[in-house]
Amino acid sequence: MSESKHVPVLLERTVELLEPALAGSDAILVDATLGLGGHTEAVLSRFEGVHVIGIDRDPEALRRSRERLAPFEGRVTFFEGVYDQLDEAIASAGRSRVDGVLFDLGVSSMQLDVDERGFSYARPAPLDMRMGREGPTAAEILATYDRDELVRILRTYGEEKHASRIADAVVRRRATAPLRTSDELVALVREALPAAAMRTGGNPAKRTFQALRIEVNDELGVLRRAIPAALEAVGVGGRVVSMAYHSLEDRIVKQAFAGVTSTVDVPPGLPVVPEEMQPRFRLVTRGAETASDQEIEENPRAKPVRLRVVERVKAQRMKEAR
Repeated sequence: MSESKHVPVLLERTVELLEPALAGSDAILVDATLGLGGHTEAVLSRFEGVHVIGIDRDPEALRRSRERLAPFEGRVTFFEGVYDQLDEAIASAGRSRVDGVLFDLGVSSMQLDVDERGFSYARPAPLDMRMGREGPTAAEILATYDRDELVRILRTYGEEKHASRIADAVVRRRATAPLRTSDELVALVREALPAAAMRTGGNPAKRTFQALRIEVNDELGVLRRAIPAALEAVGVGGRVVSMAYHSLEDRIVKQAFAGVTSTVDVPPGLPVVPEEMQPRFRLVTRGAETASDQEIEENPRAKPVRLRVVERVKAQRMKEAR
């Protein structure tokens, strides 16, 4: 599938959920994970009054999205950076408040499909895995982290049951030769795992690659900083939309959304909740929405997606606005 024909996951549903927030004549959407610009293209086509602030740490993604979005010149502000720099990106467009923020989390289709990036365990490639241009590569992490740190990231970020066996194998291997390519890492994981683990479905290195990618890009740390910033950035009627692709991301989003849609510090038995104690946001989706069977059949990458949306219903409290 070419990039010009690439259709993002849950595209129509995402635009539908953003519509109430973007109906104004001067609405602003932050596409915090611009990628190839598919969501932004759909929004700009649907809503003539919308301006989009598109954030991406990947310069190649920004180059391609600029080409794709050229027909909308003047309606997009491009920002090269990580999406926890959301406040800076909004300020770069001369704004202090926005009407919507969209997160399409995880690795992009472009990054998976370019062998040189090293995100895929299906094809031989250098072990890079950086979404941008900064920081250590996956190969450097495998070469320098001590055994306990490797166990930690494999267990925490990959939810890998056999983290200790894999970490031990990495340490033994690098004593003689460093791991440089994805196929070398896949082979090492296959050799490290017990026979019973090899009989389960899917590539046995999937969780190891996920863990390394998250560590390389500090994905969970970035998300923990970005979600609160997004919630504070939207005005009344504004919406924050999140699409997560694994349980670790979704848990962070779920907890953050629960925190702003629940009453806090309310004494038990209080007959009426005072206005100042009522939540500032409401849940738009009941739990997490998933892709339809038809979409999953057409695009298998949609299978794990979990979509959550909240809407601001109250302005900031005065003490928070200072």
